[in-house]
Amino acid sequence: MLPESPPLELQFEPLLADRLDEVLRVEQRAYRHPWNRTNFLDSLHAGYQAQLLVAGTQILGYFVAMKGVDEVHLLNITVDPPYQGQGWARLMLDALAVWGRGQAAQWVWLEVRASNTRALRAYESCGYRRMGERKDYYPVGDGQREAAVVMSLRL
Repeated sequence: MLPESPPLELQFEPLLADRLDEVLRVEQRAYRHPWNRTNFLDSLHAGYQAQLLVAGTQILGYFVAMKGVDEVHLLNITVDPPYQGQGWARLMLDALAVWGRGQAAQWVWLEVRASNTRALRAYESCGYRRMGERKDYYPVGDGQREAAVVMSLRL
């Protein structure tokens, strides 16, 4: 059974520690190698841009990004699996670009698993370009690792 469509009252709100249990549940549903509580807490303590996309009280997704000198590095973007394929990632990427421009950033950079063709297509449809590869970047289990595709968007 598909989840109910979220209400139209969408908004972004800061990802704060008091919602981490919910975020971790989404993270675990979405990934074989999810971020853990420490990853999120370290990002929050460092002051990284961390936003939830919510419909009412329902978390549809979130992103975490780090500001550099003239760039933004997207560290995590996740859409809760029941809501994937509905355009929420694009909305979050657009919000990230707007925030980055407001920070005087000229680029957004990210890494994505080479095997994650769905995410690669989504990033490319938003204007991101493949810039290179990081070999053995992501764990896949049993001591094996997989490459990351490095992508960027000129703001």
